[in-house]
Amino acid sequence: MTAPAGRGRLFAAPGAVPRRVAVVMLSALGDVVHALPVVTAIKRYAPATRLTWILQPGPSGLVQGHPAVDEILLFERRQGWRGLFDVRRRLAERPFDLVLALQPYFKAGLLTWMARAPVKLGLDRGRSRDLNWLFTTHRIPPRPIGHIQDQFLEYLDALGVPRGEPVWDLAPTPGERAAARALVADTEGPLVGLVVTTSRPAKNWPPQRYAALAARLAAAHGARCILLGGTALRERAAADVILAGAAAAPIDALGCGLRTTLALLEACDVVVSPDTGPFHIAVAMQVPAVGLYGYTNPLRFGPYRRFADLLVDAFGDPGEAYTASARYRPGRMGRITVEMVEEKVQRALERYGSGPPWRRATVPA
Repeated sequence: MTAPAGRGRLFAAPGAVPRRVAVVMLSALGDVVHALPVVTAIKRYAPATRLTWILQPGPSGLVQGHPAVDEILLFERRQGWRGLFDVRRRLAERPFDLVLALQPYFKAGLLTWMARAPVKLGLDRGRSRDLNWLFTTHRIPPRPIGHIQDQFLEYLDALGVPRGEPVWDLAPTPGERAAARALVADTEGPLVGLVVTTSRPAKNWPPQRYAALAARLAAAHGARCILLGGTALRERAAADVILAGAAAAPIDALGCGLRTTLALLEACDVVVSPDTGPFHIAVAMQVPAVGLYGYTNPLRFGPYRRFADLLVDAFGDPGEAYTASARYRPGRMGRITVEMVEEKVQRALERYGSGPPWRRATVPA
């Protein structure tokens, strides 16, 4: 069934948000970022609500310690059936009043089905995948495809929770800032973060162009680049190409961990990135971010309400008026030139100022 007609609320009485709420958003760091304004809005509106977030270990560091999240329930997908049975056992011990099925994929649907709750709210049938709508009891009303952040915020409408201005509440701890500062302590000019790759090759910008960009930024702006990413082989391979080809060697910060990367993103004057989790983290923390878009649709997955002027759009053709429903377009990241990106970085440096004062501080943040 869909959510009630009219105002579209499941719980119409003021303050009637259920006390025990589970959020099912397992993976994809960018989607976890987009889910944060949902939990912060619920907590702001109904502080007594207890929020349990079910997710996988990879992005859990982003949620750990978040002021709106009371409990994290880890799903160890790599353990196979053992991991599934373990999370099922723990869900059986925790009755909920409401499950928010934010991720419309089959594995998330299974956990939604396992959770004990009278109301399980998910996407409408048209926007679900893998028959995920079968695992929910209620669905948000159908709407045209729009920005993914707005899609998540539709869950608040169904609950009768005011959206307000989206709040992510993402910030490093003082210890994480100290770890980041140790990596960039000798940086005197602008610090430019380069997110070297994503998990999907079609989204990636050629590493040779990152190397050329680093050289140009050093020569023209006195900037120092820092390579950001994880420990996957594809990331290491791209970083090695950049380090070998850049006349001004960037700082290699790959593999420093999600929380230190969070602090490094905050430290940057500008971040250059394709559509991936660290890009959306930067935008959420109001760090100027140059988005490189060719494969994914920026109207659907681009920066939300910030830094549209820094977007490099190779997704659309010149003069094309595409909509958010336009699908992925392989083979277009190569359209993005070094000159295009340098122009956006220069614009960011001129319009948005410098990074946080703690970056060059000599006392603890």
